[in-house]
Amino acid sequence: MISPFIGRRAASRVTVGGITIGGSAPVAVQSMTNTDTADIAATARQVFELAQAGSELVRITVNTSEAAAAVPRIRARLDALGCNVPLIGDFHYNGHRLLTEFPECAQVLDKYRINPGNVGKNRSGEDQFAVMVDAASRYHKPVRIGVNWGSLDQQLVARMMDENANLAQPKDVGEVTREALIVSALQSASRAEELGLPHEHIVLSCKVSEVQDLIAVYRELARRCDYPLHLGLTEAGMGSKGIVASTAAIAVLLQEGIGDTIRVSLTPEPGGDRTQEVVVAQEILQTMGLRAFAPMVTACPGCGRTTSTVFQELAQSIQAHLRARMPQWRKQYTGVEEMKVAVMGCIVNGPGESKLANIGISLPGTGESPAAPVYVDGEKVTTLRGENIAADFTRIVDEYVAKTYSRL
Repeated sequence: MISPFIGRRAASRVTVGGITIGGSAPVAVQSMTNTDTADIAATARQVFELAQAGSELVRITVNTSEAAAAVPRIRARLDALGCNVPLIGDFHYNGHRLLTEFPECAQVLDKYRINPGNVGKNRSGEDQFAVMVDAASRYHKPVRIGVNWGSLDQQLVARMMDENANLAQPKDVGEVTREALIVSALQSASRAEELGLPHEHIVLSCKVSEVQDLIAVYRELARRCDYPLHLGLTEAGMGSKGIVASTAAIAVLLQEGIGDTIRVSLTPEPGGDRTQEVVVAQEILQTMGLRAFAPMVTACPGCGRTTSTVFQELAQSIQAHLRARMPQWRKQYTGVEEMKVAVMGCIVNGPGESKLANIGISLPGTGESPAAPVYVDGEKVTTLRGENIAADFTRIVDEYVAKTYSRL
């Protein structure tokens, strides 16, 4: 697999529940539940689903006493299911109190997320931050200091705006705000180290909602520190807008070697599947050649030669089948996630693309002979016909996996 990084990777390494972040470790995929954490069954179920989809770290909201009390029981349910995915506690406003009053919660979580803009104000804010850092130090937990555009410390912003106004050539408001994000993250990290949190227990993030702002902030943040960085466009949006915006921002930074964990913060459709954000994050990494998570399907977009929807339906069916099988295949076979499958719609590029894949099928286009040649590792092995092409090709894929990849 190629390694296209052209810039910085975090020199510092942080271990979160057995997952290494930073250094030469693979970029990790993270997600977050949207259940009420106090609902133990629902939260454990969603964490399990996210982990099954491939999320390597899962963040849960810890915002009430009921939520904090539920965390150990959620962990116990996951352990009973054989799901050892690290749990990250997301704290705002009252994290100092919850970590103090619920020590079992503090112990069970693998990592804390602290937002410096939401820990309090004035002296009390500094004290609350110190309490949270003390808990992390006491229980040997890493911390993500996560600054957010929408909850930036307003006192810091006001001070920096005043300083900027007194300059001979003031910067624009956006530039000052981006600088405030970076300063907040770095000053908070420095304060955490002064309070006793080890350097190798700190991850930083500076979340914004615009693509160019995210790129600018992280380039500068990466220049000024060696902490592992968590990437993500906050409030990315729904559907294609959220996917495109997240991909545009994250991909640019990853190509420059910036970023050690990523999350694609998609707003799900009402009742939608939360695991979509995991799939998108994986596909960003996989299509960039950085990691492999599941076999990828190459399929043509269709044209006037492919008026039938057969190849589209087969491509969709095969992609869903591959993802559904991956949780089991991952336990059984080595390297299966790198398999390439092609489902093509006509004779123009069909045979060629099929030969380049590990296994491929070229379906007949409009007016072509009703036959679908199948290629395995570049060689034609059979031709499928009739009403059962989808089922027959799926069977061939399963047989190829069992025959080709080594059993664990």
